[in-house]
Amino acid sequence: MDHQGEFRRAALESGIPDDEISRFSQHLRLAIGLSGGGDGSPVGHIGGLPRLPVGMKWPSTGDILLPLLLSVDCGALPRVEGFDLPADGTLLFFVHQERDFGTSRADPGQYARVVYVPDGTETAVAEPPDSACVGELIDVCAELRADLPLWLEEGDEDEDWHEFWEDLEWDDMSPFQQRLARYIERELPHLTELRSLAHGLWSSGAHLVIGGYADDETTVGSITAKTLAEGERLSYLDEDALRLASEWIPLANESRVYAEYYTKFMIRHDDLAAARWDKALTVTISDAP
Repeated sequence: MDHQGEFRRAALESGIPDDEISRFSQHLRLAIGLSGGGDGSPVGHIGGLPRLPVGMKWPSTGDILLPLLLSVDCGALPRVEGFDLPADGTLLFFVHQERDFGTSRADPGQYARVVYVPDGTETAVAEPPDSACVGELIDVCAELRADLPLWLEEGDEDEDWHEFWEDLEWDDMSPFQQRLARYIERELPHLTELRSLAHGLWSSGAHLVIGGYADDETTVGSITAKTLAEGERLSYLDEDALRLASEWIPLANESRVYAEYYTKFMIRHDDLAAARWDKALTVTISDAP
């Protein structure tokens, strides 16, 4: 389906100039929200037992078994322009969240695995080596949601970018931040309307998302820590930090929920296109006091 065309037609009908729609659309990404209890056909499941290729052992790091977080049927997911997910087969996401939380900066991905099982592969339901690595099975359905970089989103009190953006005086902004502010003011005068229109068309509130942006503060910090030389750091609001973050896309992104841990699996666009699943990066965050 031509999602960009659908959005453009709706925006034109609202009286927004075509060139402004084009500028806004450059930043608009569609993501896939996954939620349990929906009316649609299941596209995968949270927890439960995985179907692994015959002869493949349950993923582990040494003697640490990695629980299954999510399994999705790629062929059943909505297709999204610019997001090179496989057209078929199954993606499985394993992570030991407690261990990954402690090592995500030093060695991101050490306690996580992304496993891709192509269609036609002989598989079997894996027997759990330990019941502790099997979570409750929850079938999930998929729906599209609009996603924008944080500097274009409306924001809320939990997002540091917006607290910073709203409170900062012009003279205290970096040249990059001043350029962003001018760009929004001059080039996107209908930003509020465009943002509302996009979220109205694709409004999934699912807490588990495939695709979109990977530009929250913790994720940007982990990406720069992995990408840059040892000892080199970039601010979350730095131009180069956001440029690096734009090179990555969430494969599976758990939002903050009422749980002790939640994990984000990310991969570079070029590694996704080449199916280099071992290049995925994980960030596990804890809300525990």
